[in-house]
Amino acid sequence: MHDVYVGRVVLTSVLITWAIVLGLDLLQAMLIGELGDLGGGYDFLQALLSVLYTAPRRAYALFPSAAVVGALMGLGQLAASSELTALRALGLSRRRLSGAVALALGLLTVAMVLNGEFLAPWAQRMADTTKAEAKSNNAIMSQYAGVWAREGDMFLNASSGQQRISGHDRWLELNNVSLYQFAEDGRLASIANAAIAEHRPTGWILRDVTRTRFGATSVQQEHVPMERWKTQLDDAALAASVTRPRYLPSSELASSIAYFKRNGLDSSDFEEIYWGRWFYPLNVLALCLAAVPFAFGSLRSGGAGKRLFIGIVFALGFWMLQTMFGNLAQAYRFDIRIAYALPLIVMLGTSFALFRRRSG
Repeated sequence: MHDVYVGRVVLTSVLITWAIVLGLDLLQAMLIGELGDLGGGYDFLQALLSVLYTAPRRAYALFPSAAVVGALMGLGQLAASSELTALRALGLSRRRLSGAVALALGLLTVAMVLNGEFLAPWAQRMADTTKAEAKSNNAIMSQYAGVWAREGDMFLNASSGQQRISGHDRWLELNNVSLYQFAEDGRLASIANAAIAEHRPTGWILRDVTRTRFGATSVQQEHVPMERWKTQLDDAALAASVTRPRYLPSSELASSIAYFKRNGLDSSDFEEIYWGRWFYPLNVLALCLAAVPFAFGSLRSGGAGKRLFIGIVFALGFWMLQTMFGNLAQAYRFDIRIAYALPLIVMLGTSFALFRRRSG
């Protein structure tokens, strides 16, 4: 029962902190991001709906910081009222109290992992669709700019692209498309310029195509109003390559990484986000457990401001440490999983040392 009481206090404190931080973030997104973008068919209510759709994604991103600040606030409250001392007098060890905190945060972490995999990507797509449809009179779901893709010995470049919808039909449309085809010996074999490339359920269609073929001693040019384009490049892979990877679920990140590696492209941005999802629950628990030893010492005599300060320092410190190791991994080309594991080891080592010191 005492474990449940500690867990409930920490859980309540984390939820309150999380709600305040998320509310401020949504308000900032509405005031700074969306109100300045009103116009055409995009009115205040649609902007508000679009911002609300981003709430699951924002909640996922803010949860680690809210968890450590909330845990410190909750434990600090127990310490200030001497309840932690009373619980220890009843026989609850520091390890058991830490376990109660970890269990309470573990439940929220599991919910956030599921949110990050299923709800947040869907809601972000709804936010993008709501805004794009309103600005294009319900004809466009989402838009891209500066699209590049590779499939085998063919390179594609398009100045822009959009997911279009008309009734029950949905398709990907690329504008001002250039297709560069290379021969096996690395020689440029042809360049095709198409006004529009559409991906329909039956495959790719190129419209208003001018193709230039380069022979050993000759150049030929032809123009066709429309032709089918036989390629294995699908719209999902292309859309994933132009969508910010942090908005994608792990399954699409994994397929995008496979696509990039298959075509010899740099997949480091996607791998960083993909492995970040796996380390997310470990990061939350390590960050919060590292802050627990403070509840048995300095927080007893401090107020809410002191707890808030320590929580922010921990969250920022861990974030800076992880960013530094991530940049080192990019610069020196070592495995991103090592870059994610090292801050965890440092944080858990610090926690263990502080725990032993305050237990001594």
